[in-house]
Amino acid sequence: MNSVSTTPAIPSSQAAHPPTLFYAAVLGGSAVALGAFGAHALKNTLEPKYLQIYETAVRYQMYHALALLALGLARWKGRSSLWLLAGTLVFSGSLYLLAFTRVDILGAITPIGGILQIIGWGMLAQEAWKWHKLR
Repeated sequence: MNSVSTTPAIPSSQAAHPPTLFYAAVLGGSAVALGAFGAHALKNTLEPKYLQIYETAVRYQMYHALALLALGLARWKGRSSLWLLAGTLVFSGSLYLLAFTRVDILGAITPIGGILQIIGWGMLAQEAWKWHKLR
């Protein structure tokens, strides 16, 4: 008798929402890598102001990776996860660019990402309310 498990390592679509888990994994994994890079390679390279901006980008990226992980595990298929993803890419991406280029005008893009994130959280609240009402 073969003792090797035939259970897939990746949850089935009935157990989770794979696209959202993929976004969460990419954001989370890259946040860990970027955080480590910042803590070790950039600590003595970036001015403190820009290192703080970089750390803010990593922190918000990880917050939203965890939110997407929770949504994926909950099988949440609403559009809120896409808004959270887009907002995180714009928010954190603009801060990474700002930290590396030191072009302060790039900071003007950051609030757009924040607005997209707020829309995502608002949509999640609306979706959750509708789901609650249907139950």
